[in-house]
Amino acid sequence: MNKFGKRIKELRQERNISRKQLAEAMYVSIRTISHWETGTRECDFETLIKLADFFNETTDYLLGKTDF
Repeated sequence: MNKFGKRIKELRQERNISRKQLAEAMYVSIRTISHWETGTRECDFETLIKLADFFNETTDYLLGKTDF
């Protein structure tokens, strides 16, 4: 699993958010969330920014460039 997928999954689970809830918030399918978390697909830049805003994290953190 890549760092992006690992971070998305960890953040989602820490906040008790289901894949369905995250999918609805990001306007994507549950399968897309699953692909992100397993590293088989990546999101586009616009969605990356939305995810960072949703989780109140930086894009660098989501991408694994920083641990803070």
